[in-house]
Amino acid sequence: MWAPCLGPLVERFRVIRVELPGHDGSVTAPRATPCTLGDLADRVLAVLDQAGVGRAHVAGVSIGAMTALWLAARHPARVGRIAALCTTAHPDPERYRSRAAAVRDRGVAAVADVPRALWITPALAERDPALPAALEAMQAGVDPEGYAQCCDALATTDLRPELARVAAPALVVAGADDPAAPPDQLREIADGIAGARLVLLDHAAHLAPVERPGAVARLLLDHLAAPGTPAAGDVTRRAVLGDAHVDAAAAATTGFTAAFQDFITRYAWGEVWPRPGLGRRERSIATLAVLVTLGAEHELALHVRGALRNGLTPDEIGEVLLHTALYAGLPRANRAFAIAREVLAEMPD
Repeated sequence: MWAPCLGPLVERFRVIRVELPGHDGSVTAPRATPCTLGDLADRVLAVLDQAGVGRAHVAGVSIGAMTALWLAARHPARVGRIAALCTTAHPDPERYRSRAAAVRDRGVAAVADVPRALWITPALAERDPALPAALEAMQAGVDPEGYAQCCDALATTDLRPELARVAAPALVVAGADDPAAPPDQLREIADGIAGARLVLLDHAAHLAPVERPGAVARLLLDHLAAPGTPAAGDVTRRAVLGDAHVDAAAAATTGFTAAFQDFITRYAWGEVWPRPGLGRRERSIATLAVLVTLGAEHELALHVRGALRNGLTPDEIGEVLLHTALYAGLPRANRAFAIAREVLAEMPD
């Protein structure tokens, strides 16, 4: 489904496509327990690990978009920006339980009407009569158990409690003519994510990359390659430094300091910290090392707390400070250990 809009994307990014279970021509083995969205997210992480990618922008359509949202909420250090297209935060459980049972009983022929009914608009089917048959053939090649496992995952998915945890800059795209995920369901997702951008794409049903490939490619390029914005930077800054610090900094902003606050929020937190090349853990390690070297004590305690939020353990922070002592000197590291010890003493056990 991504092939029609890949050309401009591969010119700008390294693109890795992850197939759903049974959708890559393979046979999917039955599971002892039902597949969940978390299992699909783990599948994506395994592919990224195999490719040597620590942090990536993640885009998805339908169940792929749900997986992107889950990753951003549950594995924020692995996600740069996200794009969620033609999806919902809460699929109908009974619909997908019934669909899973039907496919296990009768094969994917049980859902043969889905591509023509939901995936593209009648106008596109009329303009390109061969396309519906091609989409039907693509679906017919899916392994029934793999398809059913995806339905199992959809039947137990409710992302509404997760949306507020998404700190990644988010693009949310609705197909104006999508009967499977109507625009109000995409609006619900965008409203639940701080700073999310919602785009309504005219003349598009459920497979927007197939129906409007040029428009989707432009939206993704603009979003994934966007420079930092204050809104996006504020989300990242809060995720690392905490609401209390950011609220205090905002309250203390004056006409004299406003331009500087905008600068650090836009560029440090909106552009550099979210870059996909390093995760937040790695950026915290680098930040601690530099602050120790500079003797920037007023920032060090703040970033020790940030490192803990980004997943470093106290022992790992100690290793960073010990290693920094080799190159920044013992007096700097000695003071850094004292500051870190004070911060760690504040933390609950």
